[in-house]
Amino acid sequence: MSSDPSLSSGPASGPEQDTGLLSPVRAGTAAEAATSDRAWLRAMLTAEAALARAQARAGTVPPEAAAVIGRVAGALTPDPADLALRGRQSANPVVPLVAELRRAVAETATGAARYVHHGATSQDILDSAAMLVCRDTIGIIGADLDRAMATLAGLAETHRHTLTAARTLGQHAVPTTFGLKAAGWLSGLLAARARLRDLRTPAQLGGAAGTLAALGGDPALPALFAEELGLAAPPVPWHAERSPVAELGAALTQTSGALGKTALDVIMLAQTEVGEVAESSTGGSSAMPHKRNPALAVLVRSAALQIPVYGQLLASAQLAEHERAAGAWQAEWHATRECLRLTGGAAATTAELLAGLRVFPERMRANLDLTGDRVVSERLAALLGRDRLDRAAAQEGPLRRTLAGEVPEEAFDPAGYLGAAQPLIDRVLTAYREQS
Repeated sequence: MSSDPSLSSGPASGPEQDTGLLSPVRAGTAAEAATSDRAWLRAMLTAEAALARAQARAGTVPPEAAAVIGRVAGALTPDPADLALRGRQSANPVVPLVAELRRAVAETATGAARYVHHGATSQDILDSAAMLVCRDTIGIIGADLDRAMATLAGLAETHRHTLTAARTLGQHAVPTTFGLKAAGWLSGLLAARARLRDLRTPAQLGGAAGTLAALGGDPALPALFAEELGLAAPPVPWHAERSPVAELGAALTQTSGALGKTALDVIMLAQTEVGEVAESSTGGSSAMPHKRNPALAVLVRSAALQIPVYGQLLASAQLAEHERAAGAWQAEWHATRECLRLTGGAAATTAELLAGLRVFPERMRANLDLTGDRVVSERLAALLGRDRLDRAAAQEGPLRRTLAGEVPEEAFDPAGYLGAAQPLIDRVLTAYREQS
């Protein structure tokens, strides 16, 4: 959650809501909703209620007080814009939020108000809320990756024998199949999905400086708190040990890279001169009615270019001084949210892109034939030696004519020079089925 009021939703007279106007890749997506200001506030209030319940289980807060705190926190609807402005005085929004919660609890049951935020520090609540938001958003991202991977598995199977030109440094290399290309995209998403599954989302509870002193010095309390939240139990408070945040940034960066790779290939394959695939999107231009831009792929690539920048900021969060970072912690909030919502937007958009992707095998074969029989020159060099092949290639005309009688005719067939394409496709599809 950002304390910048320009990023907060609020009444029409206050700061405007962040609608995603300049970030259409995530506009209207489930990941955007899961990372909204109100979602972060709800997560903070959930953390406050869970803390009271955990303390009631530990015997340090009366159960009736915990029940009141839970009911009031569940019904409280503070204005994010107002909290953002008030949070400037404490450099975080938890302080004014706790004041509102305490006041609301006091109006219901005066004696229970003293147990609001009992022994906790602002970072306990905001970090735990962040992990709740991360857990929920990663679940959304994972579901969209699953949809994208299911489509890719279908493309890999359907087009396992569809000939196309492999391209290295932008030039025709050797024959391959579109099915193997799709399997390559799938392999990248499989690795990203596995890494997201392995992410830790631990609760945070340590009190002012991580000693649990004001929390009764009970080392078992953080595990109770984590259980109430449905988060992982931290071995120790991680106020200044930010590996969970760094790991999140790295995993989302990897995921965005795998999505961006797929999108970039689609952009290249959809060029007018190539025309081997096309999007289902209209891809309209404001100036040129004839254009059909690969709009969805462009959006995904735009996200993939941004996320590593935010991921690098999250990696630097590990450089936290002493027991609480000054400024570095606050810098995480916006970067975390943008990593989550941009990756979520990219995953949802990729699933949409692939579901509507049109593949043109005839154009793939026509493009492959542009290089003629020289597309199998690697094979011919292995049969004849590089020197002989270089001399033949220096002559004009097809290699088939120049090398007539020196190599068997089938050596010139690109379909016969696909190496291990089929078992490689099978290997990726097997990994996909096992992970699914």
